[in-house]
Amino acid sequence: MDLDDVDRIGSALDGVSARTNDGRREWRLRGRLIARELDERYLVIRAEFDVRDLLLRQSPETFSVPRRYEKHMMVVADVRDGDAGEIEDAIVAAWNLQSRQ
Repeated sequence: MDLDDVDRIGSALDGVSARTNDGRREWRLRGRLIARELDERYLVIRAEFDVRDLLLRQSPETFSVPRRYEKHMMVVADVRDGDAGEIEDAIVAAWNLQSRQ
């Protein structure tokens, strides 16, 4: 998987717009963050705390939470070496979360 795959997934979700901010791609629904590129390998994805904890337990090779995101509803995905299906599911879960807001 790469960021072009993320763009395809994010852009296919109803109402999601892709844009570049400070040279990094991000995907938003009505201004609310779905996912944002950290660099060419890592992507931060919005995630409820219980969903984030589940992702970390089920797929620690794909997801992590650096110290700077511990207090935020965010999880970091390894786009290059992580499980593409799990990353896609996390993006869709972020969209569902933001759709309820």
